[in-house]
Amino acid sequence: MAGFARATAPPSPAAAPAPALLTGERLVVFLFAARVALAAPAGLAAPLAALAAAALAVEIAVDGSAPASSPLRPFRTRPGASSGILLGATTLPSVMLSRLIQRARLLSADHNGLEEFLYLEMQYWAASISCLSVLAFFLWHLRRSNRNGIPKHFKYGSLSVALYLMTYFISFVMKTGGLMVMTNMVYILCHGVAAVILIKHILEKFPSCSSFGEALLVSSGLVLYFGDMLAHTLSKMDCSMSSKAFIHTPGTRSDMTTIIQGNLLGLFLLPLLYKSSLKFRDYCRMDGKQQTQEAEERTQKTIGSAVFYILLVVVLMFLVPSWTHLVQGLKVHPFVWIINYMFTDSHERLALCAYWICVIYVSVRRFYSISKQSKTERILLRKYYHLVAVLIFSPAVIFQPAFLDLAFGAAFAVFLTLEMIRIWEIYPLGHVVHQFMNAFTDHRDSEILIVSHFSLLLGCALPKWMSSGLNDRPLAPFAGILSLGIGDTMASMIGYKYGVLRWSKTGSEY
Repeated sequence: MAGFARATAPPSPAAAPAPALLTGERLVVFLFAARVALAAPAGLAAPLAALAAAALAVEIAVDGSAPASSPLRPFRTRPGASSGILLGATTLPSVMLSRLIQRARLLSADHNGLEEFLYLEMQYWAASISCLSVLAFFLWHLRRSNRNGIPKHFKYGSLSVALYLMTYFISFVMKTGGLMVMTNMVYILCHGVAAVILIKHILEKFPSCSSFGEALLVSSGLVLYFGDMLAHTLSKMDCSMSSKAFIHTPGTRSDMTTIIQGNLLGLFLLPLLYKSSLKFRDYCRMDGKQQTQEAEERTQKTIGSAVFYILLVVVLMFLVPSWTHLVQGLKVHPFVWIINYMFTDSHERLALCAYWICVIYVSVRRFYSISKQSKTERILLRKYYHLVAVLIFSPAVIFQPAFLDLAFGAAFAVFLTLEMIRIWEIYPLGHVVHQFMNAFTDHRDSEILIVSHFSLLLGCALPKWMSSGLNDRPLAPFAGILSLGIGDTMASMIGYKYGVLRWSKTGSEY
């Protein structure tokens, strides 16, 4: 959607642009959220409307302020990007609500799906509470930055938050279940606390890497994903203790879904284990003979690399299999399960892997050479990879959709591991990976974190993952591939060559 615009000179920092209630981006978000809300029951649509109103109030306050007086100025965001708070706050709840509507339509044909419907409804509330808590966090900063008086945007946003919370509590009070309902409420509210902690960490540790909306979307998505893992773990513990106090999850998950989730969450926990191990080593280290600074840095890098590889093996070989065995009852190691799956119906899957390897090898080699020698704009060069994504993923969606789910998870795990190796300069691959990735970065990436490949992969994978088990929308798995691979590519190319109108007042992209 960044296309159809040509960047002009940004306004001077001293002059704050007049806040506009309606922009192109807000209109698209409004139409999308309104279409979902109109198809949902009033008890679920009203919270989404209150959430959108609160997000709009915060976004207008942030986008309508000069950089020097921005209410969220302690956090540095990606230069040249609009805040995107409305889009970030409403996307995940709207998607969860639309999936809930789809699941409700299938209840008449699948009477055993009620348990899954109720769990999906709880996930919708968890996603909404996560976004609402972050908005309340932003409103708190907005109030602190205006000590001379209460701004009107703060009043509107606070009122919307209050209306949402009222709807939330009324919805749960009307349900029966006693301790189980209270446990669900506490579990959902914990999502909000975790989302605030996580987005604060993202904005402080990775400055200039994302907009507020992007950070909000990532933090709420990660919290929801971790919460799902926690819910399934507590559910299994609940069954073993014959208790009714914990969360109960549907038992319809496939082995593949559990393996993908276990590996990804294990890799997300790896940075925490790595940092904790290095701090523990520094605390326990005895000062021996003095070393030069260069020798000390070399020793630190060697030890840090060894610790990283050891923890990576421990997480993937021991922690992840233990969790998959607890949650899914998987008797074999996940890697053994993947190998067995690969060689079942092997002709088609191995042929698809060979096709992927050929396309990736040719495209990477060609585009890497162009990036080194040509003066082609990076933003256009990167869009060619979107077209490559169409060539890679489209045949798999048609012929091997289940195998594509596994391939998406494996690719994301590899990207995540390589990014950690690049950031921490893990020997011997850190420098090589950094040099290679820098050939494809532009102004939207930072030296701290490169997110472009994650955005492309997740944009293609999430519609496919979320449409699994729902066959009433046959084009849903293609949504990400077509919108990013074709729509976004064409928008950037046409906008770069012919665009004269800016999509967003604060945006500086084509």
